[in-house]
Amino acid sequence: MPHLRFAFFLLGFLLMTTQPASAQSVTKSESADSSFYIYLVMGQSNMAGRGKVDGRYARMKHRRVFMMDKNQEWVKASHPVHFDKPRVVGVGPALSFGMEMAKTHKRKKIGLVPCAVGGTSIQHWKPGAYDDRTDTHPWDDAVVRIKEAMADGVIKGVIWHQGESDSAPEKAARYFNDLEDLIQRIRALVGDPDLPFVAGELGRYKDQYQNINKVLEQLSGRVSGTAVASSLGLTPMEDGVHFDSKSANLLGRRMAERMKIIEATMVK
Repeated sequence: MPHLRFAFFLLGFLLMTTQPASAQSVTKSESADSSFYIYLVMGQSNMAGRGKVDGRYARMKHRRVFMMDKNQEWVKASHPVHFDKPRVVGVGPALSFGMEMAKTHKRKKIGLVPCAVGGTSIQHWKPGAYDDRTDTHPWDDAVVRIKEAMADGVIKGVIWHQGESDSAPEKAARYFNDLEDLIQRIRALVGDPDLPFVAGELGRYKDQYQNINKVLEQLSGRVSGTAVASSLGLTPMEDGVHFDSKSANLLGRRMAERMKIIEATMVK
């Protein structure tokens, strides 16, 4: 379906492209807007967000921050950014991340491509893998959205929060190899072997989650262009699993700070 560019009209950046990205092509579109910096938002429920959308979180937005909706249209970003489970989705880290990146890239538009799916194991983030609880193919579905985004702007990085479903000791022991494989697949897909990748630590409020956090401690030392955002001091909702709105918002800002450091040290 052709993109409707009404959101960019508000900024005077009307895009005239009507041809969607090819399902087979991963090359950068000639019509892509080089001033549109796009970040991929991937993982499970704490990335999708489950915090309450009320008060200031209901009003959060930035005139240069956009999100790709479920119909692959660009709209002004607001909570909730994700749509994986409409009845429970809420405040996650993506919007505060995007707003912080907009502060750094003052002359750029920022795009967020929500791809997270609640409850998914990292095993669901492999080609062809199916999640029957959400009737989705998390990796395959993300590929479609990423290719659509590549027609519109420049993919600048990935933020990732996932691992609660893989935090049992026997699963955590395999987690690093699966995560490294995921990073390499994303970089190959967008054609950037150095694409910045920031992972968020799991909540420190649950002992089992530390099995994944111990794995994440190895990430930046073993995979270039990566970093980990701390979950120190973040607090859960009453369910003891999901970050509350304040903590999800703070995690997004921490992810942005780590992303900015990677971007500043990269030599293109």
